[in-house]
Amino acid sequence: MAKRDYYQVLGVAREASEEDLKKAYRKLAMQYHPDRNQGDKAAEAKFKELNEAYDVLKDAEKRAAYDRFGHAAFEQGGGGPGAGGFAGGNPFGGAFEDIFEEMFGGLRGGRGRGGPVGRGSDLRTAVEVTLEEAFAGAKKTIRISTTVACEACKGTGAEGAAAQAAATCGTCGGSGKVRAQQGFFLIERTCPTCGGSGRTIKNPCKVCAGQGRVQRDRTLSVTIPAGVEDGTRIRLTGEGEAGLRGAPPGDLYVDVAVRSHPIFQRDGANIFVRVPLRMTQAALGGAVEVPTVDGGRAKVTIPAGTQAGDQFRLRGKGFSVLRSAARGDMYVQVAVETPQNLTKRQQELLAEFEREAEKSGRSSPESEGFFAKVKEFWDGLGR
Repeated sequence: MAKRDYYQVLGVAREASEEDLKKAYRKLAMQYHPDRNQGDKAAEAKFKELNEAYDVLKDAEKRAAYDRFGHAAFEQGGGGPGAGGFAGGNPFGGAFEDIFEEMFGGLRGGRGRGGPVGRGSDLRTAVEVTLEEAFAGAKKTIRISTTVACEACKGTGAEGAAAQAAATCGTCGGSGKVRAQQGFFLIERTCPTCGGSGRTIKNPCKVCAGQGRVQRDRTLSVTIPAGVEDGTRIRLTGEGEAGLRGAPPGDLYVDVAVRSHPIFQRDGANIFVRVPLRMTQAALGGAVEVPTVDGGRAKVTIPAGTQAGDQFRLRGKGFSVLRSAARGDMYVQVAVETPQNLTKRQQELLAEFEREAEKSGRSSPESEGFFAKVKEFWDGLGR
């Protein structure tokens, strides 16, 4: 009997998305699963057909081959779709396991597929650094509350030699997992007796009560690399919680927060600094000295007639680039300050300056140009 088109089997269009395929498969797999259709050979055959179709179409490469060559793409290799089927008495084909893992993966002891039994939990903490420390790099000391291997039993959880003190768990037979029927699902859980280790302790350690680990406060040194950005997460492998009865430890993740700076603002590898100038400085020009993020000084030449908002670039004076000897640039942004609290003499001088400026008509070209356009606009309206 000729095989049906896989898209027809799932009831979807050929251009269906991955999410559409998954939804269609999930719905039909629930409907035709053998546990819901005990003794129904037709439902069993339909379920096998669904698994075969979804096994191909969920895989981008297999789907492309199928779209081009149809069923012929898998007739020569011997290991084509449907090879898993119900082999070994497992009613859950590879495709159904994907759905099962997505829906019930959390019931497997939180380890995920292929994860080591009893592995210690990952930890997360935060550290704050100054902008200068982020620029140059630093060593920071952090304190965390975690579990460490029990010194009394050397992490085995048992009194005396571990080989003599541990026995195969009678509940799970050493697999670390137990299965139970729940409706038409076969649910797999971590063994409650041995905690997933597959063995039980005859003589538990009195210090750690057979866990192989105890609660402690630890002090660690964290290296902050030069150029680190706000929000960077540093991973310290093996510095998380100790594993159960000698299992591998988890990892420690350190979130870096860079404190704001009163002078510098950072944008990636570039640094910005706002420099206020007196009106006369901007008009006459000159030179100003500005700080750099590495603690040095830089001289910036201000040309005569500098305007508010003008920006000057100092190459290579910016921030460190992470894992590189390169540096960004520094930008000096000018803010022209209008004088306040003038003395009588200063007012007289400015008034004289204004009269001379009106006579020459060339000292404020942008202002004069703007108001000339305004006059044209009003004249055009007849006002």
